[in-house]
Amino acid sequence: MTIDYTTDEPAREALRDIRGPAVVEFGAPWCPWCQAAQPLIAEAFEGLDDLPHVRIEDGKGRPLGRAFGVKLWPTLIFLRDGEEVARCVRPESAEPLQQALAKIVTSP
Repeated sequence: MTIDYTTDEPAREALRDIRGPAVVEFGAPWCPWCQAAQPLIAEAFEGLDDLPHVRIEDGKGRPLGRAFGVKLWPTLIFLRDGEEVARCVRPESAEPLQQALAKIVTSP
């Protein structure tokens, strides 16, 4: 499975400027944990086609992942109005992803 992670990472300030809910996923296309998580992520995000979801290729020398304290892949950061509300690291089921999504999608 090939995952489309962008190497063109946005500035941290650009993520802070996002209004409403958004998800930033850090990983790498060759990462087996990232590949294994994709069906879970797809299940959790079903019906949320309008939700901004940015996949960023992380690795050595990539400052955005370090700014978020990412140590393992995949790490999904759930943002509301540019602020981190929840995160999921190496999810093993769709449930923690759905719980994190509920925090950003249903928040006032």
